[in-house]
Amino acid sequence: MARVVLLHGVGKSGRAMARLERAVADAGYATLNVNYPSRHHRLETLVEDVHETAREFVSGGGPVHFVCHSMGGLVARGYIGRYRPAALGRVVMLGTPNQGSELADLLGWNPVYKLAFGPAGQQLRTRPDAATRTLLGAVDYPVGVVAGDRPFDVFGWLYLPKPNDGRVSVAATKVPGMAGHITLPVDHEELMRDGEVHRQVLAFLRDGSFEE
Repeated sequence: MARVVLLHGVGKSGRAMARLERAVADAGYATLNVNYPSRHHRLETLVEDVHETAREFVSGGGPVHFVCHSMGGLVARGYIGRYRPAALGRVVMLGTPNQGSELADLLGWNPVYKLAFGPAGQQLRTRPDAATRTLLGAVDYPVGVVAGDRPFDVFGWLYLPKPNDGRVSVAATKVPGMAGHITLPVDHEELMRDGEVHRQVLAFLRDGSFEE
């Protein structure tokens, strides 16, 4: 059976991915919705946390796909770089700041930001340090990116390059080597819950491309 590892974003938990997990499971995939301490460590350590949780799940039979929200996509890139499953399938990223976040550039010094986003939040800058660049590596596997362009957060909408989802600009979600990219009229936080997003996620897992 094909398997799907789900990775939430920074400051969230597996509960944030519960609706999306149900949609994936109902489509016939085995799922592992990983909880990891996103606010407490750098990406390198978060990758190790995910590895400890997912090691047995990814070693079974059938292809292993990843579906990730926001920073979870960066954790997936680091995980694949270090522990690439032998039967790696496809990766779907929802609002992942593959090119960094201008909000991290603006607010990274702020104590409230540091509390909310932790050490990994400092790695979301548009000019990441050498260790972060090495961890993320190149994308040489099928990646589909879903971006949003209907932000609820007015501050984020005003500051970020447009279009954006209130947290991440559409341009920043793109990554060299990706197989597909689609923009939908949703907010950053709704990317996990929106029915059309779920439909597109399942299309990419099934076909390696998004539907028109």
